[in-house]
Amino acid sequence: MAMSENKTKPTPQSPANFVAAIEDPIKRADCQILLGLMERLSGYPPVMWGKIVGFGGYHYIYESGREGDFFRIGFAPRAQDLSIYIIAGYEELSEELSQLGKHKFGKSCLYIKRLSHVDLEVFEEIVLKGLAIMGQKYPDDKWT
Repeated sequence: MAMSENKTKPTPQSPANFVAAIEDPIKRADCQILLGLMERLSGYPPVMWGKIVGFGGYHYIYESGREGDFFRIGFAPRAQDLSIYIIAGYEELSEELSQLGKHKFGKSCLYIKRLSHVDLEVFEEIVLKGLAIMGQKYPDDKWT
C-alpha cells in the first residue's frame, strides 16, 4: 500500500506578507515578534508550510516506512491562540514550562493567547532547547 504524503509542505508564500495580513493587530504584532525571534534563535529563514511559519527542516523516517520533511520549529496564528510548534516535544521542558506563564500544550504544540502572558526569556529558552533536542535527533540538516 502506498504511503500518504504529508499535507503540510513548504510553499512559496512570503511569511512576512502572511503575518502582515493578520487582521487582529495584537496577534499580528505578536507574530511579527515571533517571526524575528525564531529566525534569530534558529538561524533559519522563515518558510511557509501551509498556514504555519516554519524554520529549518529535517527528514524523518518512521519505523512504518513513512517518511517526509518537516520544519524544526514554527508558529501559526489560530483563531483562539498562537500555536507554537516545538517538534521535539515538551517532555524535557517541564522546568521551563513551569516558569513560562499562562499557556497550554500538547505533544508538540504550545498554545499561548498573547505573548504578553508569558516570560519571553523563558520562551527563548524553550525554543533553544527544542532546537538543541532536534539537532541531536536529526543532525544531518540539508536545510541550512
